[in-house]
Amino acid sequence: MSRILVTGSADGLGRAAADSLLSAGHDVVVHARNHERAAGLDALVDRGAHLVVGDFTDRDAVRHVAAGLNDTQPLDAVIHNAGVWSGRPVMPVNIIAPYLLTALLPGPRRLVYLSSSSHFGGHPSLAGIDWRGERAGSYSDSKLFVTTLAAAVARLRPGTLSNAVDPGWVPTKMGGPGAPDDLELGHRTQEWLATSEEPQALSTGGYWYHRQRQQPHRAVHDEEFQDRLLQTLAEETGTAL
Repeated sequence: MSRILVTGSADGLGRAAADSLLSAGHDVVVHARNHERAAGLDALVDRGAHLVVGDFTDRDAVRHVAAGLNDTQPLDAVIHNAGVWSGRPVMPVNIIAPYLLTALLPGPRRLVYLSSSSHFGGHPSLAGIDWRGERAGSYSDSKLFVTTLAAAVARLRPGTLSNAVDPGWVPTKMGGPGAPDDLELGHRTQEWLATSEEPQALSTGGYWYHRQRQQPHRAVHDEEFQDRLLQTLAEETGTAL
């Protein structure tokens, strides 16, 4: 069985993934942004899940979470599920936090990043991006960046299986009650990529939707854009991948 961190697991797809992985016998680390949210994870903790708490709008909190995880049993996989739809924290939560965790947690062999079909509307430009969330950021841009991060990690860490997943527009708090896609299917692909020994799940650099590999935005596999993104994130955070 694998030891798996699921970020943003207090509700929605993260909660569903953590619950399912725990039921399958995996050693699951759940995450909430504060102690009030963490109280909602008591049922999973009572079943054996481990808990980390940290507000991913705060880079020091991300570093603290990573340091604590590096002091415990090594992780086999990380599902970078935490995300926000709109407002000032978009870039800090949707791209800075997964970038920092990727840089600061070198051990996991499998990395799964939550993307979105909205990434097709993102712009492959790094000019004028507010990485600190002092003004509202573009969700589409953030998802293009994190999908590109997944592809860059696949290229630069050949021993790591790094993939991005579009979970679909599902009826979570973020997606809203009228979302048309299947909530159950919304978390199964990331679990499969994090744990399965099937040949397809052992591939890397993919963009997936319901266990089918799709073609992402053309910028995702542009190595020059990948390198510019990584350099910008390294300069912004003071942490190289």
